[in-house]
Amino acid sequence: MSRDLLAIQPEVRAALEAGRAVVALESTIIAHGLPHPQNLEVARDLEAIVRAEGAVPATIALIDGRICIGLDDPQLQALATVRDIAKVSRRDMAAVLAARRLGATTVAGTMIAARLAGIPVFATGGIGGVHRGAETSFDISADLDELAQTAVLVVTAGAKAILDLPKTLEVLETRGVPVIGFGTDTFPAFWCRSSGLALTLRMDSVEEIAGTFRLHRRLGLPSGVVVANPIPEADALDREVVEGAIAAALAEASRERIAGNEVTPFLLRRIVSATGGASLKANIALVRNNARLAARIAVALARL
Repeated sequence: MSRDLLAIQPEVRAALEAGRAVVALESTIIAHGLPHPQNLEVARDLEAIVRAEGAVPATIALIDGRICIGLDDPQLQALATVRDIAKVSRRDMAAVLAARRLGATTVAGTMIAARLAGIPVFATGGIGGVHRGAETSFDISADLDELAQTAVLVVTAGAKAILDLPKTLEVLETRGVPVIGFGTDTFPAFWCRSSGLALTLRMDSVEEIAGTFRLHRRLGLPSGVVVANPIPEADALDREVVEGAIAAALAEASRERIAGNEVTPFLLRRIVSATGGASLKANIALVRNNARLAARIAVALARL
């Protein structure tokens, strides 16, 4: 790839060249995932959390025809306030770069950019997956294919609870993507600590995770690795409350014929309303928790 497509922030470049810990952060959560001004507050907070753990943050976005690896504060502010920002996954990246549009990277888009820049660890909120009703809609997130082919470690609070979690785990297993439960034997369900779905891998230390990922890469395995990190217990929502809100939101989406890329943001907005804002607070808590764990893993990996 032509290196002139990457604009790596000097601090990030220096850390990478020195073999220090760097954590990639997505920008979709800023542009599309949270309302203003919480989005900007969270963007700044995530970078501060990564720094406090001894790593360098690299928030990623597409700006003026380049993939920016690490952003300054004015760029973060633009992502938090500008309207009509492109949502960038694998299929959109070249077109957004060619048009020189401002683009916020999804899980898949951030993984691609992190791999190109040589950043092995990425923190997000929740990965995409198989949507409920996918047997008729064929609605499956590109995140799953990206995890199957891009060797980046992704720290996540599981997959978004609005998805079909059993099918999501089945696809990850089929595509050879390791899913490691951090201190848990079950797959987290985003706002809830557990989906009740058993995991085959559990690890209780960042050193064990870092060592496993290092060997995963040494073996030349092409896939990413998912580290499933449950939301802190104090911030978690009740599963029955969440399922009730999801069922009502799905029914409304069906009545209003919401489809494609509009489904997830529509459902999340309705669930925020149904939970009186509790799901938004939980979302912020879990992504902070993931950034902290990702930084600790990145530091442990750098030591290896």
